[in-house]
Amino acid sequence: MDKGRLKKHKKNKDRLKRIDEKIEELCGREVQVVSGKVTGSSKDFPYTEVRTSVLMYEPYENDRINKRIREYEAERLVLLQEVEEVDRYIEGIKDSEVRETFELSFVEGKKQREVAEELSIDRSYVSKKINNYLKLSHNSQK
Repeated sequence: MDKGRLKKHKKNKDRLKRIDEKIEELCGREVQVVSGKVTGSSKDFPYTEVRTSVLMYEPYENDRINKRIREYEAERLVLLQEVEEVDRYIEGIKDSEVRETFELSFVEGKKQREVAEELSIDRSYVSKKINNYLKLSHNSQK
């Protein structure tokens, strides 16, 4: 795990919320119903071509909305995977003080000064804890 991915965690969670709202808005959008023609064949022999009028959603608008939903869903899956990976990493930290430092810094998105005030420690100690843990976990993965 690197600091860059940890720093993106809060932003990714916020982006997921916005994507969910956009998907919900797109799913609730009313698409104009238009009259269209479809081609089929008669039920009986000889099977002759039959054209039938039907009511359907305006195809271009409906396709555009569905395409946007698929794009948002694809982005959502990538972000969800990144968020879950960081959550698992932080949950796996055995030292409760270090884990709380990571949660406040990266899950809640607080600045090091705010974390230091909340934990009643020096701001530079927050940075040292994070950097030392990341170095240790990086070295143990080699």
